[in-house]
Amino acid sequence: MKILKKIGWIALIAFLVIQFIPSKKNNGEISSLDFFLNETSPSPEVKAILKNACFDCHSNVTEYPWYHSIAPVNFWIDNHVEEGKEHLNFSKWSTFSSRKKEHKMEEFWQEIEDEHMPLNSYTWTHSDAKLSDTDVALIITWAKEIEREYKYQQQR
Repeated sequence: MKILKKIGWIALIAFLVIQFIPSKKNNGEISSLDFFLNETSPSPEVKAILKNACFDCHSNVTEYPWYHSIAPVNFWIDNHVEEGKEHLNFSKWSTFSSRKKEHKMEEFWQEIEDEHMPLNSYTWTHSDAKLSDTDVALIITWAKEIEREYKYQQQR
């Protein structure tokens, strides 16, 4: 029993110590999304879906929940955000070629259609990010149209 008590104290001390390790925050400017939003012109409904279900992990602008200040949860969230931005970062849309934009839009709607996005681990704590059938249809229709526009630009 003494060993369990020692392990408990060590775990408590470790938990307290990691609270002082700073995490990287993804606190970019909301204006970093302007180029993407202006170029793709989503409807107000699609824009709301993007804001609620996509931008936290796929842009330089993350709205953090209250529990982000608790380690090790903050490290887990930061890792998800970094990984999401590696795959698609809407804040960097202006740096993409038309070909890359076309490809990213295709991947985007396919991930949603295949129900890979948004992640379940995200929607558990962000209920407004859960996509209804209507939301899925709206976002996929919009993304396919944007993909076609980029494809057309390349053919000219």
